Amino acid sequence: MAILVQKKQVGRGHFLWLGGEEVMAELGDAALPALVEQLNVGEVQADGPAGGKSEEQTRIEEKRIKMFQKIQAEQKKHREEIGGESIKISLPDGNVKDGKKWLTTPLDIAREISKGLADSALISEVNGVLWDMGRALDGDCSLKIFNFESNEGRDTFWHSSAHILGESLEQEYGCKLCIGPCTTRGEGFYYDAFYGDLTLSEDHFVRIDKQAEKAVKEKQPFERIEVTRQQALEMFSENQFKVEIIQELPEDKTITVYRCGPLVDLCRGPHIPNTSHVKAFKCQKASASYWRGQADRESLQRVYGISFPDKKKLKEWETVQAEAKKRDHRIVGLNQELFFFHQLSPGSCFFLPYGTRIYNKLMEFIRTEYRKRGYDEVLSPNIYNMQLWETSGHAANYKDNMFCFEVEKQEFGLKPMNCPGHCLIFDHRVRSYRELPLRMADFGVLHRNELSGALTGLTRVRRFQQDDAHIFCMESQIKDEVKGCLDFLEYTYNIFGFTYDLELSTRPEKYLGDLETWERAENGLKEALNAFGKPWEVNPGDGAFYGPKIDITVYDALKRKFQCATIQLDFQLPIRFKLKYSTQDEAEMGRPVIVHRAILGSVERMFAILLEHYAGKWPFWLSPRQAIVCPISKKFVNYALKVRDILHNAGFYVEADVTDKKIDKKVREAQLAQFNYILVVGEEEESSQTVNVRTRDNVRHGKKPITELLEEFKAEAAAFH
Repeated sequence: MAILVQKKQVGRGHFLWLGGEEVMAELGDAALPALVEQLNVGEVQADGPAGGKSEEQTRIEEKRIKMFQKIQAEQKKHREEIGGESIKISLPDGNVKDGKKWLTTPLDIAREISKGLADSALISEVNGVLWDMGRALDGDCSLKIFNFESNEGRDTFWHSSAHILGESLEQEYGCKLCIGPCTTRGEGFYYDAFYGDLTLSEDHFVRIDKQAEKAVKEKQPFERIEVTRQQALEMFSENQFKVEIIQELPEDKTITVYRCGPLVDLCRGPHIPNTSHVKAFKCQKASASYWRGQADRESLQRVYGISFPDKKKLKEWETVQAEAKKRDHRIVGLNQELFFFHQLSPGSCFFLPYGTRIYNKLMEFIRTEYRKRGYDEVLSPNIYNMQLWETSGHAANYKDNMFCFEVEKQEFGLKPMNCPGHCLIFDHRVRSYRELPLRMADFGVLHRNELSGALTGLTRVRRFQQDDAHIFCMESQIKDEVKGCLDFLEYTYNIFGFTYDLELSTRPEKYLGDLETWERAENGLKEALNAFGKPWEVNPGDGAFYGPKIDITVYDALKRKFQCATIQLDFQLPIRFKLKYSTQDEAEMGRPVIVHRAILGSVERMFAILLEHYAGKWPFWLSPRQAIVCPISKKFVNYALKVRDILHNAGFYVEADVTDKKIDKKVREAQLAQFNYILVVGEEEESSQTVNVRTRDNVRHGKKPITELLEEFKAEAAAFH
């Protein structure tokens, strides 16, 4: 009698299923035939990495689907019983459509307008709230419909793709799903899950992608129900991660559950109509993570994915990723000897001389603008007693991200931001309305206790500096001050060659202060944005807990998105620190408002973005290697050194290659090192006091007098700022 042997890899060993018995054996592929012969087994099946659901997991899946279908049927019946009342649906173009309360869906309206719109529609917005295309409307409303080309459409598309990924992971590897959002950078998605002893790798991706492809072909609808807390706890009782999420939800929170195919998942939504919209799906990578991002909690694995509504977009994305890999700042930074990291100080960068030149140039550029724009630079301490952070609210909201320690039985913390210290500077003497606005800038060193697994080159570090400034002003000055910040970032980003988007992030669910103050703050930012004259959108509920903000999304040369600059309005810190100024009526005291503002953001992060944006080809004004003098032989070394010194003493970064290499090799090496200009000198150049000029891109400018070249260098450096 033949027994089926199924080889499945788990960790470093193999599970062998022999007639239903599980046997662990540390075996290689070569040992399998001998084992089969010894056991008189007739067939061997090798199906790659371990996976599959257990009978228990199948039971859990069936239980959830049964509960979902029962609640869904009840809610549908209820809507049909109470629905039918006529409603008016207002569209962005001014047209109004008729509908039936609790019966008409946004997808019905899209079909009325055109088949093309209905086919491409991914998500809608009803009275300012994102809404599933298949979810019935509950009354008169305004309706917007979005496709993949919109931020709303893309984010929803990738969030829904995370559910497809979750379904694949659950079906293939029987894991316990945790959370699965679109990524914060807004490109792709991930799903965190608990796998026990299984360690995922790229070897598993083929099966995951195939399972996702199956889900797409099945056109699984994304279906939504609302459940009570008790129903949610019962539905996900076997998943301790979902139970923890449910238990932490506010008592009055509406809990929603979504289903696509066999996956029933706790999720606030909304989602795309069905899985068939995802025409291209690809697993990117897998990495370790922790539940809730805490190292003392359960070890999870995070699988990242990317998806698009057509395969052409995926190919375009893959091309960009290949180019991005070549530009990776961690690799280019090492090749150009700009910086490095060391295990003895994780998350803290060592900037080498060439890298320090760029770093200082960025800060000098901002400092020059500070003088023009009325900012005063200050220096503030790095270490504060925890009383400061208790006053500011950071002890309650941010302490886990701080480095804290004890000195003489008192607790201190390294500063993660400058604002509380600036409040102390403002408050150290009586202030007058005549001093306002007071624009206070600080390049102070900041430390944040980022998880080691989150550290990523210069883009996520523990030690960094910001071009940080805080503007203390009266409410009547908010509009002009915020517009001034927007003008500053416009000037800066134009120099770097960035394009950008603006969003007003409004009051979040958890916030400090009263509604009236928040409304004044949001209106102040709206007025400034309108006065600035550039397009902007509202990002509802994404403001900081202390005030609304303007989020600036930057696009680099590869059209990748980054968030660098920030402009935040803060009514709360002045209240917490009891900041005051004397008004025109000296008998009264006024309360200032703080505008938190950064243009570069973290200088380290901007360094990384610019390095990849320029692909290591720094513009002349920012370059750490502006020119190199290459003598054609030893005979002209002294003249080469003379040229170098003239240009160096004029303030430029110039070197001389005085090695024995042939001139062609010197030039080639200089081009690879990304020197902006290569100055070749020989007998003719020495006799005429000239240099033969060429660029790193091998453009030849011919002979030029040193004095003329020096003036051109000065003009080129000045042209950028």
